[in-house]
Amino acid sequence: MRYRHGEAEPRIHPSAVVADTAVVSGEVRIGAGCRIAHGAVITAEGGPVDLGEHVIVMENAVLRSTRRHPLTIGDHSLIGPLAAITGATVDREVFIATGARIFNGAVIGRGSEVRIDAVVHLRTVLEAGSTVPIGWVAVGDPAQLFPPGAHEEIWAVQRELDFAGTVFGIDATTTERPFMVELTERYARSLGEHAHDERLD
Repeated sequence: MRYRHGEAEPRIHPSAVVADTAVVSGEVRIGAGCRIAHGAVITAEGGPVDLGEHVIVMENAVLRSTRRHPLTIGDHSLIGPLAAITGATVDREVFIATGARIFNGAVIGRGSEVRIDAVVHLRTVLEAGSTVPIGWVAVGDPAQLFPPGAHEEIWAVQRELDFAGTVFGIDATTTERPFMVELTERYARSLGEHAHDERLD
């Protein structure tokens, strides 16, 4: 299913194959030879999404951009089932495994692997050829790798990356209303822009 969002609609190369049950919305470019599997969602939420050539997006993966963070996936990359990527720059020949999560502003170097259920946190930079092991967390610039149970060590790095400001544009220390009230109402206004989307097929 393709949707026009605002003034933008998807541009899909004629040689790409997009499953009928995939959703492609807004300013999305899908390059030559791409394959988008059933249930995948590729949505431009204010910034562009650009998939290079021969990118494979597997079942139920979610790829999205934001106003602050466009999403780019380089040629010959594979995004596994149930993976989620928001507003990141993914270079060529990258393997993102099942259930992996990549957050706003992350940069994934060429030929890297983010393995099953691994996380690359916001504003984290993985050098070319990096591997994030199964279930591990990469955080910081340059990336530091931590096992999933290392919460305090992860938080010590993540704290300085300003999740609320980077993802939602909210200064959690100065908002006059309760943080979650501000977050949900602001985010709901943004998502409400989809009320006027037009289905194209």
